[in-house]
Amino acid sequence: MAAKDVAMRKRAQIAKANRTMFIWVAIISVVVGFALVGSIFLAQKLFFNEKVLAEKDKTIATLKTDNNNVSALEAQVRVLDTNQALIDAKAKPTDQALQVILDALPSDANSLALGASLQNKLLSGIDGLTLVSLQVDPVVGVETSATDPTVQNVAPTATTGDQNQITFRFSVKGSDASLKEALTRLERSIRAIDILSLKIESQGSARLMTVEARAFYEPARTVTLKDKVIKP
Repeated sequence: MAAKDVAMRKRAQIAKANRTMFIWVAIISVVVGFALVGSIFLAQKLFFNEKVLAEKDKTIATLKTDNNNVSALEAQVRVLDTNQALIDAKAKPTDQALQVILDALPSDANSLALGASLQNKLLSGIDGLTLVSLQVDPVVGVETSATDPTVQNVAPTATTGDQNQITFRFSVKGSDASLKEALTRLERSIRAIDILSLKIESQGSARLMTVEARAFYEPARTVTLKDKVIKP
């Protein structure tokens, strides 16, 4: 009977020890799990903070570079403002010399203004010269829609990068001297005009000159500060 009691007590102690061990294993597992999750969270937080700091460093570097370039840019602008060639080309005596650059390369594709300049200034007032025809193509996608039926026959106009351009063509009739004066005016124009093709035909004592050319414009650049969202 005594041996049986001893055996029962041993089994009870073993069962108690097993329960105790199971409880400790469960507690340790929970602690390890929490520690592992916490470690992963801290690692993600650390990585995210590093990304934010890296973007801040890039922004600071860009601002420092821009600030360092301001003085050099101001000096170049002051030099241009004293350029005699620009001063001589001013449209109005009250204009600044830099206005010549803005007039030579407008910021918008204003084909109507170009046509008016050709008709009223460059090709007007030349003795013996008659303007027969003038056509300035609107910039497709900027001044007109690409699906506009009124511009289906307009030649494609480049509008990308440094190739922003307005194409036009005109025909003038006159003497050799008047045609030469018209070409000279195009060459001396404040706007950059590139002649693509030129054809001269004889019509009795006069000449008919047909010119296809293009002028350029440069869209204005806007400098803005933006907020950038960094995702974890």
